Amino acid sequence: MAAGERDSHKILVDRSEGFGERLLGVLLDRAHEMPPQLIAPLVAEEVRRIGGRDVSILLQDYEQLVLTPLPGRNLTIGEPVPIDDSPAGTAFLNAKPVEKPQADGIRMFLPLLDGSDQVGVLALTLDTVDDDDRRLLRRLAGLVADMLVTKSNYTDQFFQARRRESMSVAAEIQWSLLPPLTMLTPQVAVAGILEPAYNIAGDSFDYALNDDILHVAIIDAMGHSLDAAVLATVAIGAYRHARRADIGLAELYMFMDDAIHRQFGPDHFVTAQMMRLDIGTGHLQWVNAGHPAALLIRGRRVIQALTGPGTLPVGFGGYMPQVSEQQLQRGDRVLFFTDGLVEEHEVGGEQFGEARLISVVERVQGKSVREMVRDLSHTLMRERRGITTDDATLFLVEWSGGSADHLASLDL
Repeated sequence: MAAGERDSHKILVDRSEGFGERLLGVLLDRAHEMPPQLIAPLVAEEVRRIGGRDVSILLQDYEQLVLTPLPGRNLTIGEPVPIDDSPAGTAFLNAKPVEKPQADGIRMFLPLLDGSDQVGVLALTLDTVDDDDRRLLRRLAGLVADMLVTKSNYTDQFFQARRRESMSVAAEIQWSLLPPLTMLTPQVAVAGILEPAYNIAGDSFDYALNDDILHVAIIDAMGHSLDAAVLATVAIGAYRHARRADIGLAELYMFMDDAIHRQFGPDHFVTAQMMRLDIGTGHLQWVNAGHPAALLIRGRRVIQALTGPGTLPVGFGGYMPQVSEQQLQRGDRVLFFTDGLVEEHEVGGEQFGEARLISVVERVQGKSVREMVRDLSHTLMRERRGITTDDATLFLVEWSGGSADHLASLDL
């Protein structure tokens, strides 16, 4: 091909950079080496360059009740903001910006999203707001969220800002094990919550999306406090090891069972459910090892408990388990929970029970899996009058099906 022909086939690309993009570029260029404590002043400076002021970074507390201000130079620090019934909380729950007119301008509340997991809210004030401002601030909030998550591996400051009370050693271990509490994709969404947030010990969950297969495990280690946390740590570690070896669900159970038995002997065990969901077809498989049956929710109703042949809790040396199966319909939700939710009771009173759990589930169904799990957990806590003598964990999966291939195409 002649040189002229080659030139005629070249695609002309506009590489010019607008003011807003240059600001984001500066932030990104400096982020790699920036100490965590300098994120706040740099973000405040970025906002000042576009005419903004009164910048606050609000982080979700561990109980998911309030948004707590991150201390930092040039940030506006105030009292924690309730997630319910506040503009910042609305932005946080709905993952959409909220604009609130006030005497000196427009107060902007932008969700801080790391992937689909909500980190908190970026709040600032502008004199006026146009679509260019909205686009720039949305991208700025996304970059700030990514920086907060990345830099949290290098500092305790962000964790400390989220805490409203002291945390037990067992809870420290469990929170460090967890994946992001929320994952949203066009085909499948998941969300989980743990309580009591500052004293969780033996409950945990884990998940991974590998190509078209969603892997989930929810566990409840026997005992309380640090002993339960150590047992849960080994169980989750064994689960991840076996999952990454890409073995079947039955073999995965056997591997976990052997790991717990070898480490702790016959007197320690973990109840668990391990699940695999083909997000393309909705084909669900699971193994239940002494755990409460998950609930299948369809059209705002609990239509069945996902029962089936179970096996002994992990660590008791059970036989090769039978894998149960269920075909989901688009929009179905599957709710996993630990026994602390249904076995809780006041002294001398009746257990909370599965029937009451189902009643609450059918009353409380938020717009998203994350909103539903949060509302369900807080409603159940109120129904139990704040009593939590055992760990209580919820994990919700929603299957939508379809394809996400369009997200890999650049439509400029």
